[in-house]
Amino acid sequence: MGYLAKDVFPEQVPQIFRKDLMNISPEKKRFQKVNLLTILSLFVLILAGGVVRSTGSGMGCPDWPKCFDQYVPPTDASQIPKDYKEKYVAKRVAKNLRFAHTLDVFGFTDLALRIRNDKSILVPEDFNAARTWTEYINRLMGVTSGIFLLLTAYFSFTYFKQKKRIVFASVGNIFLVGFQGWLGGIVVSTNLVEWIVTVHMLLALAILALSIYTYYAANIAGNSVPVKTQGIVRFVAVIVLLLSIVQITIGTGVREVIDTVSGRLQGQGRDTWITEAGNIFNNHRNLAIWVMIANVVLYALIRRGFSRHSVQQQVMSFSFLAIMLQIVSGVVLEHLSLPPAAQAIHIILASLLFGAQFYLLLNLWRSAKVWGEPA
Repeated sequence: MGYLAKDVFPEQVPQIFRKDLMNISPEKKRFQKVNLLTILSLFVLILAGGVVRSTGSGMGCPDWPKCFDQYVPPTDASQIPKDYKEKYVAKRVAKNLRFAHTLDVFGFTDLALRIRNDKSILVPEDFNAARTWTEYINRLMGVTSGIFLLLTAYFSFTYFKQKKRIVFASVGNIFLVGFQGWLGGIVVSTNLVEWIVTVHMLLALAILALSIYTYYAANIAGNSVPVKTQGIVRFVAVIVLLLSIVQITIGTGVREVIDTVSGRLQGQGRDTWITEAGNIFNNHRNLAIWVMIANVVLYALIRRGFSRHSVQQQVMSFSFLAIMLQIVSGVVLEHLSLPPAAQAIHIILASLLFGAQFYLLLNLWRSAKVWGEPA
């Protein structure tokens, strides 16, 4: 079975590995700090995106990169161009036609036809200062995250000779972010392509996962930390992470259906939206029970195999806290007619839970080369 993590003590670690842990070059420390800031900024960006989605602020700024042709958004209708509705509706139509053409290329002709015939995009939205600034702040967070991701990619070349995967993952993230930005524009521009919201969310998690991986890999580069994990623990951790991804996917589907119901009812009858959503909400709620059971099992295994001061048990404790808060926010959503604040909290908690579980899995997979045997 090998050693368990709780059986390993600092004095058992050979001196060479202690030196590896202490002797980190300034360049590598800089990368790790920037990488950590990138992860934090991504979580804030996911929260900001959740606020935009839950408040319907996606078209608060109808143009990009400016907002109503201004670098600082207006606060009053008197500050915007008189013909802004016609101008931006025309741009929105042009964007959707380009997207429809792309769908044609990939064989989604029926969906492309629906987008071309969608008359709802011809109805301009009235100016709303709160929604405009909500979307603008979201964009500022997006720019901030983008800058951190670029810096992470640039500084990652410090590890090019030692661990090329850090460089490839960091640079690859830049391309994912570019695609994500384009997809975000489609999310707010189209009213019919519901699945794009789900793809948008899953892609955000992929970007987050790559950033967490590079941070983890950089922190263990050159170090063989003696961590021994039983196979059953890793297996359950994989199941837990997969369940969370499925739950997030279904939850995003709930958001899509709720948007459809809200649009059909023109924003009225908020207390009936969940009932109108149908079985997908029930599926989301029922799967939460299995998510909880799986995490209880994993927590028991972690407690048995790792000391309370280990990173594995600390991350698992954080995951449990996130699950408890997630349940509370879910109850609030169901019984208080989907308040926007609770929606945003629900999304960020799901992202934090995913990030913690992914980081836990990485640590459970760490090899114990000092013993000369596979993990």
